[in-house]
Amino acid sequence: MTRKSLLERSRRAVWHPCTQMKTHESLPLVPLSRGEGVWLYDTDGRRMLDGVSSWWVNLFGHCNPRINDAIAEQLETLEHAMLAGFTHEPVVQLSERLAALTGHALGHAFYASDGASATEIALKMSMHAWRNRGETGKSRFVSLAGSYHGETVGALAVTDVALFRDAYAPLIRSGATVCSPDARAAEPGESDEDVAERAAQALAHYLETHHHDIAALIVEPLVQGACGMAMYHPHYLRRARELCDRWNVHLIADEIAVGCGRTGTFFACEQAGIWPDFICLSKGISGGYLPLSLVLTTDDIYACFYDDDVRRGFLHSHSYTGNALACRAALATLDIFAADDVITANRARAERLGAATRAAFGDDPAVRHLRQRGMIVAFDVDTPLADFSTRYFRAALAHEVLLRPIGNTVYFMPPYIVEDDDIAHLVGGARKALDAALRP
Repeated sequence: MTRKSLLERSRRAVWHPCTQMKTHESLPLVPLSRGEGVWLYDTDGRRMLDGVSSWWVNLFGHCNPRINDAIAEQLETLEHAMLAGFTHEPVVQLSERLAALTGHALGHAFYASDGASATEIALKMSMHAWRNRGETGKSRFVSLAGSYHGETVGALAVTDVALFRDAYAPLIRSGATVCSPDARAAEPGESDEDVAERAAQALAHYLETHHHDIAALIVEPLVQGACGMAMYHPHYLRRARELCDRWNVHLIADEIAVGCGRTGTFFACEQAGIWPDFICLSKGISGGYLPLSLVLTTDDIYACFYDDDVRRGFLHSHSYTGNALACRAALATLDIFAADDVITANRARAERLGAATRAAFGDDPAVRHLRQRGMIVAFDVDTPLADFSTRYFRAALAHEVLLRPIGNTVYFMPPYIVEDDDIAHLVGGARKALDAALRP
């Protein structure tokens, strides 16, 4: 099959995500043939370093032998079975291991297939738990300005990105937003912790006034992804936990993008020393192999649904809930974390990535707010170019790097197996791409 044929067939038959399909009249799709480690290869054999972990999902490289072997072994016993009325070893073991990672603060796992579904589950659980407690008025949600929690209708109610929300406004039961603790909002003389406290005070005022009808506050801990990798101080999470406790509001941590070690700890919330009432996980939990998401929650929340009355149960379901293959991929992923002491190794790796980025971009007058949280590095580009993101993406591919800016924000979120040569290639290609993208 020729490259041209594959591209033509894909444009005719495949509706690609998060894409204005007409764009591909001038910006061709990239036809992939295989992946290996940090590299993806197109049908002509050209390679590109996956600097965004294929939309933040890949942790340990493409076609990782250990995850491959685990999935192949699972294929010999059980590929999938319904989880309603049945169970199996992979889903039980995964639930137990994730609970242990929270110190059993969140000891119950409910499964789905994608991040937006995990958001929907957490929102429904929160509201229904209050209802089962007799607090039927607590049915609204609060999120941060610029927040992103998915694109299904319920998730859009707590997503504050106009590009995704506005077209579907008639379908959405909108929640409230409070100001973000984004450190880029610092006034002269303010620290990132000062910004976090200022945002926490705004949250305090809102909850004091509206707590009677608020079920939960939902946050992306430490890094708000879709609004341009907005990073903030852990102080905000500590204050949010305190305020939610004071005003009888649940705290939902959307760790779909920032969990599984991305920010420097397995769960981002650990850096604040708090546990929320719900943690949503997806993306990296299966190592980037198979669709899997889940919500972890507490004994108290679980007890709200445990009853003889079926109507008090949580009657949410997905056909592939707790898929055995996906759970086995997740178990292999957790095995790698443990065997390779990944969190410790990533501290040194993140330092090298940050140092290389600072050396390449730190003195560039077009670069603003160079920032890092664990294995996520980002900077904003001061440019009037309306098509900067597309120009940069195209230029990066020309230098064998896969990077997809969010608006004017360039970010690196590579797999955890990047070595020094890979970092040099990633940052060097990113530097050349910026020069090319800004060229008249």
